[in-house]
Amino acid sequence: MSAPCDQCIKVRIPPFPLSPFPYPSNPTQGSIHAGLPTGTIAPLHGLPTYTVGSRTPTRGIIVIYSDVFGLNLPNNKLLADAYAASGEYLVHLPDFFNGDPLTIQLADVLIPVDASKQSTLSKYSGLLAKMPSFLLWSSRHKDAPTSRVCMEWLGKLRRAEPGRKIGMVGFCWGGRYALRAGQEASMIEVEEEGKKVPLVDAVVALHPSNLVLPGDVERPVVPTTYSWGQEDSLVKIETMRKIEEIHEAERKAGRELPALEHKVYSPGRHGFAVRGNPDDAKEKKILEDSVTQVLAWFGRWL
Repeated sequence: MSAPCDQCIKVRIPPFPLSPFPYPSNPTQGSIHAGLPTGTIAPLHGLPTYTVGSRTPTRGIIVIYSDVFGLNLPNNKLLADAYAASGEYLVHLPDFFNGDPLTIQLADVLIPVDASKQSTLSKYSGLLAKMPSFLLWSSRHKDAPTSRVCMEWLGKLRRAEPGRKIGMVGFCWGGRYALRAGQEASMIEVEEEGKKVPLVDAVVALHPSNLVLPGDVERPVVPTTYSWGQEDSLVKIETMRKIEEIHEAERKAGRELPALEHKVYSPGRHGFAVRGNPDDAKEKKILEDSVTQVLAWFGRWL
């Protein structure tokens, strides 16, 4: 296991809030970070994509695969803004859900900004009420077609940006697909290279959910860092240990692996890198530290 990424390179990130213009405080807006996104949304390689940052980046491109709340959640765009603030990156947040993310109202039930204000009764009654719509949504976003949309989009980006370094960040639902993008099985032929190359050059997976092991993590070919919450109720910390065992078995079998790293955040409730409470000192620090983790990793490998 490599040294913690925040010891590898010093990075500067903008403090939260990211802008003096506050989002409405209504929790159904999904607002945890104050600020208005500064990027634009336009079609890119067949999907609506939020883009922000330098059009001539010195380091490369960062692609974000968001959590299930997609472009509707302001936090996802503000994180893209934070990555772009250095001027070293062009950041793309594609709408991999193609206009069909989960509603912010479900986010307020499942991952409330301030969990201390949510009673057990309101949590479970809310989940019961939202479950039918969640199951319908899940049936529209099955794994095979979801993975295909993501990998095909990345393939188009890779071919359109020859010689440009690409890093990918995946949050929660998107973490699984970010990890897949860095696997040997996802490599593609690029005419300019005359050989197969990885879809991306480095990966960050933040509380990745729905992982199927070993398939989603085996045979990585690019440097990858993971983040886990010590008290994550949906992505158990035991998953990290299983992944470490898978990679150790690959090494023992003679396979050379890229740099792999795991960081654990405490308490780290589910969604901590996107929807933590900035009014809580511990959660605010985790929000900021997870941004640092992303920028440090890409600063090292892109």
